[in-house]
Amino acid sequence: MGRKVVFSKGLPNLQAMGSKKKGKPNQSRNLRKEVLQVFKSQPRKPMNYKQVASSLGVHDDALRNLIRAILDEEAEKDNLEDIGRGKFVFAQKTAKLIEGRIEITRHGRGFVIVDGQETDIPISKGDTKDALYNDIVEIAFSKFTRKPRAKVVRVVKRAREQYVCVLQRQKNFAFGLPTDPKIHVDFFLPPHELKDAKEGDKVVVEIASWDEGDDSPVGRIDRVLGEQGDNDVEMHAIMIEYGLPYHFPEEVLLDADRIPKDITKAEIKKRRDMREDLTFTIDPHDAKDFDDALSLKKLENGNWEIGVHIADVSHYLRPGTILEDEAYERATSVYLVDRTVPMLPEVLSNELCSLRPNEDKLCFSAVFEMTDEAEIVNEWFGRTAIHSDRRFTYEEAQEVIETGKGDHSEAILTLDKLAKIMRGHRFEKGGIDFNTEEVKFKLDDAGKPIGVYVKVMKDANKLIEDFMLLANVKVAEFIGKEKKKKPPTFVYRIHDKPDLDRLRDLREFAARFGYEMPRVHKDNAEFAIRELLKLVEGQAEEVIIKTMAIRTMAKAVYSTENIGHYGLSFDFYSHFTSPIRRYPDVMVHRLLQHYLDGGNSVEAELYEKKCRHSSELEKKASEAERASIKFKQVEFMLSRVGENFMGMISGVTSWGIYVEIKDTKVEGMVSLDSMKDDHYHYDDELKCLIGKRSGQEYHFGDEVQVKVVGANLLKRQLDFELNNEETH
Repeated sequence: MGRKVVFSKGLPNLQAMGSKKKGKPNQSRNLRKEVLQVFKSQPRKPMNYKQVASSLGVHDDALRNLIRAILDEEAEKDNLEDIGRGKFVFAQKTAKLIEGRIEITRHGRGFVIVDGQETDIPISKGDTKDALYNDIVEIAFSKFTRKPRAKVVRVVKRAREQYVCVLQRQKNFAFGLPTDPKIHVDFFLPPHELKDAKEGDKVVVEIASWDEGDDSPVGRIDRVLGEQGDNDVEMHAIMIEYGLPYHFPEEVLLDADRIPKDITKAEIKKRRDMREDLTFTIDPHDAKDFDDALSLKKLENGNWEIGVHIADVSHYLRPGTILEDEAYERATSVYLVDRTVPMLPEVLSNELCSLRPNEDKLCFSAVFEMTDEAEIVNEWFGRTAIHSDRRFTYEEAQEVIETGKGDHSEAILTLDKLAKIMRGHRFEKGGIDFNTEEVKFKLDDAGKPIGVYVKVMKDANKLIEDFMLLANVKVAEFIGKEKKKKPPTFVYRIHDKPDLDRLRDLREFAARFGYEMPRVHKDNAEFAIRELLKLVEGQAEEVIIKTMAIRTMAKAVYSTENIGHYGLSFDFYSHFTSPIRRYPDVMVHRLLQHYLDGGNSVEAELYEKKCRHSSELEKKASEAERASIKFKQVEFMLSRVGENFMGMISGVTSWGIYVEIKDTKVEGMVSLDSMKDDHYHYDDELKCLIGKRSGQEYHFGDEVQVKVVGANLLKRQLDFELNNEETH
C-alpha cells in the first residue's frame, strides 16, 4: 500500500494575494472566505470551480486554479462536500450522524454495521477517512447526490491501539506491514521511530498521526517483539493482535503474592466440611489448573450423594483490589496451541485455587442426592472444604470405564452410568450434540509442530461435561425459577434460536447428500436439527453436515436477561464451573452467595455491562486461539509443499474454494485464478462454483484432491491447487 508524500501543506496566504478584475486594479481580498460565502448563499446548488470563479468575477487562470485547490481542501475539512465530477455543495453540518462498527476490505471499501439495522451500510473507497477494521465510527449521508452516499465523519473509538507489523526497511524510513489481513493500510515509520528493529522483525506499532489526504498513518514502534517465525514471538504477537494482555503487571503479581496461603480452622468451620468424602479430579494430561472435582458417597437410603466442587476463586479474589480489576479486564484465560495465558496469576490458578490431590481446598459446591436412575431428590448449594484423593487424566479414567478396573473403579463406573442416563434425558428433551473434532498438535521443545491429530471426545470427557452441565443448570434454576416475584438479577449463559432462513439453507444442503431434514418452522427447529444429526450419525458426511449445522446457530453470550440456551435445550443455564478461567463464573459465585445470605437483587445494568464485556473478550480469545491453530497448521505444512492430499470443500466463494485436508483438518484455499481448466463463476443461489464450458460444479462438502503450492506464515495462509486428474 503506497503512501502519499506531502512536501508542503496548505495553500499560499490568499488574504495577501491580489486578483485582477476586468477593468479594476489589484485589491486585497480573502478568497477562501469569499468561496465559502458563495456556497453558503446557495447551499443546495452544486458548483464547480469555474462556476464559483464566475460568481466572484475571477477570470485570472492562476486564481481560478487556486479556487479549485480551495474547493479540494475545504472538502477534506468537511466544509464542502465533493459530489463527484468536480462539483461541490455546502456541507450540511446538521446532517444526522449514525454510529456503527466498520469493516473494511483489503481493497479499501467499507461496510458499517449498525445495531438494530439488518442491512450493512456500504462506504466507497476513499470515504472511510482514517477508520480501520472494527473501529466504531460516525457516518453521514450526502443529500446532494442522486443516490445517498455514506462517508465516515470521524472515528469514535479504535478497535485497538496497537498493531503487529513486520518491518520493511527503505533507505531513510520503513513501512510496518500489518500481520492482520483485515488492516487495509500499512504504517509509515519515520527514521526516528525505528528503534533497533531489523528488517523482517515483528514490531508493535501505534498510530502517531494520520493527516487528511494521506493514504496511510504515521506510526511509532512501541516495542520490538523479535524475529518472525520464532515461536514465542508469534504467540505473543497473536495476543497483541487481538488486543489481549500477555504479561501480568508487577503490581498485580505483588497483590496476588500477599494473599494468605493457609486455610484456617475458623474458615473451615464456616463451610460444609466434605474432606472425608471420596473426591477426585479428571482433567487433560497436560492440565496445570484443576478447577472442578467430583465426590461420591452412598447414602443409607440407597441413593447417591454427588458433589460438584468448584474452586472458590471469589474467596481470594476480592472486589476493589488490583487483582480483581485485572481479572475483570482479562475476563477469560486464553488457550493458544502451546500455552495457556491465564486470567489469574499462577499463585491462584495453579496453586491456591487448583484442586490438587492430597491438599485441603476451599470450594463452592453443588451437591445432589440422586437415585440409581439419575433422578434428583435433593440439592444443596454453598461453600465447602474438600480434599481430593486422586488426580485422573481423561485417558486414565477412560481406561477404568472400558476395563472396569483401576483406582476408585466403582465410583467412576457409577458416575459414568448416571452421566449417560442424564445425557439421554437431555437429548430426549431436545438437546443437540454439537461436539466436534478438535485439532491438537505434537510440538517439539522449540514449539515447532511435528504432528497433527484430532482429539476425540470419549466417555470420560462426557462424564465430566454432563456433571458440569448439571451444576450450571441447577444453579441457574435455583435463582431464576422464582415463583412468587420477579427473579433477582443473575448472570446467565444464553443462546438464541437460529434464523429460519439459515435452517432452510441447511435443509437444502443436507438434501444434496441424500438426507431429508424435516421442514422447519418457528416451533420445530430443535427437533429438525436433532433429527438431521441422527440421520448422519456415523456416516461419512457427519462432520461436514454437523459443521454446517453449527454455522446456522447464533453465538452463545452472557446476559442478565434470560432467554434460555437453545443449543443445549435448557430454559435456565449459567456458567458456574470454571471461575479460574472465566470471570462470569466469579460473578455467578458472588451473586449466588449474596442471595443465599438473603441479599436483595443487585443492579441489573451494572451486571449487564460486565456481561457484554465478558462476551466481547471471550470472542477475542476464541479468535486468538483459532489464529494460533492456523499458524501452527501453516508451519506444519511448510515442509509439505508439493505434496497431494485428499480433502473436503469447507467453503465456496466468488474468489475460490476452501478445502480442509481430511486427516489433519488443515485448511487452505484454491484461488479462482489457479483453476485453469475452465472459466468458473460463483452461483449465489446454488452456493457453488460452476465451469462455463464443462458445467463442472464445486459444492461445500465435495471431496477433492489438492496439491499444496504455498505456505505463507506471515498471512497464516495455505495455497492449494486442485489435482484435476483425480477430481474430475
